[in-house]
Amino acid sequence: MLSNYFYHEILRKTIVSFGTLFNNIKIKHRDNAGQDFSIIEVPLAYGPIQKFLARIEQSPNLRKEVAITLPRMSFEMTGISYDPSRKSSTMQTFKAVDSNNNNVVKNFMPVPYNVSFKLSIMSKLNEDALQIIEQILPYFQPHLNVTVELIDSIGEKRDIPIVLEGIGMDDQYEGDFTTRRVLIYTLDFTAKTYLFGPVSTANDALIKSVQVDYYSSTNRSASRELRYKAEVRALKDYNNDATTVLAEDISTKVTKFNVSDATPLIVGSYIQIGSESMYIREIDGNELLVNRGQDNTSTVAHESGTTVNVIDNADDALIDLGDDFGFSEYRFDFDDGKVYSPTKGIDL
Repeated sequence: MLSNYFYHEILRKTIVSFGTLFNNIKIKHRDNAGQDFSIIEVPLAYGPIQKFLARIEQSPNLRKEVAITLPRMSFEMTGISYDPSRKSSTMQTFKAVDSNNNNVVKNFMPVPYNVSFKLSIMSKLNEDALQIIEQILPYFQPHLNVTVELIDSIGEKRDIPIVLEGIGMDDQYEGDFTTRRVLIYTLDFTAKTYLFGPVSTANDALIKSVQVDYYSSTNRSASRELRYKAEVRALKDYNNDATTVLAEDISTKVTKFNVSDATPLIVGSYIQIGSESMYIREIDGNELLVNRGQDNTSTVAHESGTTVNVIDNADDALIDLGDDFGFSEYRFDFDDGKVYSPTKGIDL
């Protein structure tokens, strides 16, 4: 059951996003005249504070040059826990388009998890530590939202609240208690992220046709009498087929006009001129009688030579997820006693 491999790198992205918040913090030192004589960008690394303290303790060179190695910051992920307060339906799915191949895919709703982080600030001087702290705390009241693209292939982005849970301080000494070695501020955070399961191909994709047969009675052997069928219809031209062109200027009130060649056009179909959609009622030679401003498009004037695009089945096939579309409705009457087979797709 758990053998299908997938890896969205969500936890890794959450860790990187958290660390990125603190990777450009600086401190300044001023002389007696109040002029800045030193600007230091505080180093940031991933790892527990104990590693840095052990390094300072065990390396003779570092131990002599504590003032040079500090201040610095480190952060680490300290735990992961399920968050029931953000739970959603476990069986609900959503669909999206895979940017790699434009296929429709589906996924179950994400599972909420809290990721705990600890940010440690190490400093030789309390003034340096306070400069760092003051550049962090105002942004957390007590949380800060960070937008993270959790699944790249479908562009699934979420706002991840990062909550400041608490602040602690600790003094570390070397030698006697008159010499301060390092001052440590510890900030505890919780990132409220989401974990997604594998992305699967949506076999049902977009439903583009619905068919219903009506029967004369509830008897299983009854003959069908009526079929109702509805199919999606494109509301715009997708393929820029440039079927013909206008042979004259038309104003907003004109419903009858000429095109250069009306042979490819069909009565009862739709055409698009500019951004306006029209319905063809009659064709007489190269003259069209149309209904203007169809499908909520605006009626506007058009100049002679403007391209006329046909909205046909080829455009229906190009309707994409999230597009607006209409419906074409059909009614058929039967007396042949046949029954439609959904598996074979034919009447038997």
